[in-house]
Amino acid sequence: MMSARDRKQHEYRHRLQAEAAPDDDQIDRDNAAEALDQRMGNQARWVELQVQQAIRRGEFDDLPGSGKPIPDIDAPHDPNWWLKQLIAREQISVLPPALALRNEHAEMDDILDRESTPDGVRRIIDDFNARIVEARRQLQGGPPVITPLRDADDEILAWSARRSERVTHQRAMAAQLRREHAASTPPSLWQRLLDRLLTFRQHIA
Repeated sequence: MMSARDRKQHEYRHRLQAEAAPDDDQIDRDNAAEALDQRMGNQARWVELQVQQAIRRGEFDDLPGSGKPIPDIDAPHDPNWWLKQLIAREQISVLPPALALRNEHAEMDDILDRESTPDGVRRIIDDFNARIVEARRQLQGGPPVITPLRDADDEILAWSARRSERVTHQRAMAAQLRREHAASTPPSLWQRLLDRLLTFRQHIA
């Protein structure tokens, strides 16, 4: 029969062994993580092996566009590039409302700049917003309508600022052309006579 002291030592020793032993759940998690890492490593090696074998078979030779520059590589980033390429590639003439509105949203500044009055800008924005609301109400499938509504007053202010900037730029270009024309055109006979008369008067004075 175990004495109280021996029993206490046994319980203490058992508790220490239990604390030192790894947790089964932790072992399972560690094993799962290790297995996942190993599987991902094996998958990456398998993919690389398949690519190398395809290269040796020549499956990447003479691909369309090989040796040619990437189209529009230097063009500014356009978030709707894929939509425009889809329209051009598939020759789509009628788009789903969600894509049509998204395309129109991307080109809205150019559309508004064709208008000559604030009322024309407001009419276009009101019609655009109404079509967005209607497209959101109709559950016709296809891509979701994520095009945001536009504030007519803000669009009029932006349109007016772009218009003023264009007018200022056009006036500056016209003045520059006039200066260049004057510099390249020889003075007329009357202008030469007037210049000589002014020079003569300066000498007399």
